[in-house]
Amino acid sequence: MRLEQLQAFLAVSETGSFQAAARRCGVTQSTVSRQIQGLEEELGTVVFHRTAQAKLTVGGERLLPRARRICMEWQQANQEISDLVAGKQPELCIAGIHSVCSHFLPPIITQFCESYPNVQLRVTALGSDRSLKVLRDGLVDVAIVMHNPLLTSNQEMVVIPLYEEPVEVLMAANHPLTQYQAVPWAAIAQYPQVVFKDGYGMQRLVQKQFQDSGAELKAALELNTLDAFRGIVRQGDMVALLPQSALTESYLDSGLAVRRTADPLLLRKVVLVTTHDRLSIPPIRKFCDLVQELVEEGFQQFNSTPVLLAAS
Repeated sequence: MRLEQLQAFLAVSETGSFQAAARRCGVTQSTVSRQIQGLEEELGTVVFHRTAQAKLTVGGERLLPRARRICMEWQQANQEISDLVAGKQPELCIAGIHSVCSHFLPPIITQFCESYPNVQLRVTALGSDRSLKVLRDGLVDVAIVMHNPLLTSNQEMVVIPLYEEPVEVLMAANHPLTQYQAVPWAAIAQYPQVVFKDGYGMQRLVQKQFQDSGAELKAALELNTLDAFRGIVRQGDMVALLPQSALTESYLDSGLAVRRTADPLLLRKVVLVTTHDRLSIPPIRKFCDLVQELVEEGFQQFNSTPVLLAAS
């Protein structure tokens, strides 16, 4: 059963004439006749009485409401897809790591909303693994995360590099490690660590660094908010390894200190991930372009501030 057969059936039932139905459908009368004949052959029964005025048979009466629903659903689906391709989608959903959502997305959101005032933005701060999962599940359109080739190797995925930043050591202002300008990894390993929970790329990155250096990671506490990291570290001898962009408030906190690590320098790579089909939709393409442009600009400004240079 083809859609054009149902459309011809509806046209005949509403006009009462094969000729009038042909004019409505923009085809010849013989074409309408063939479509109705093919429909009847597939159903195994006639749907019209061929009299001076085409009238529905019992079978035709049963088919009529379902044919209307099928054609209406098709029209709605066709309109929704056309709107999507034209950039008329009602919302755009973003998932991103906390530091990006806090520091880099606000100016991007402002510019995007000026270009697409009718598109509602929904932004959720999540860990990298969770962000990629909701992207794969179709719950968000774009994920801004730590680079993880194991989770983005699918051919449908588009991975756009954004920036690379060092991981630094956060500690209390009177912590013994403040004696170092660049803290050796062996010295870091002597102190209990506050780490991100499972599902956060930072936890995996830090664990791998300790494994590669042959040291033991003394994970004493798992957290998932930067405020909690600062509060815990400020109180005692625990330390935390965090990306530079997550340490903005810490540089200005007199109760905290930040030091870079000694070689090997640990780097975090941040990328934007979406899918090829989403990237062809104008609002999503615009948002991704803004992220590439403004995150790079914001990160350069972030790295050039006197506070960061002094702390690093």
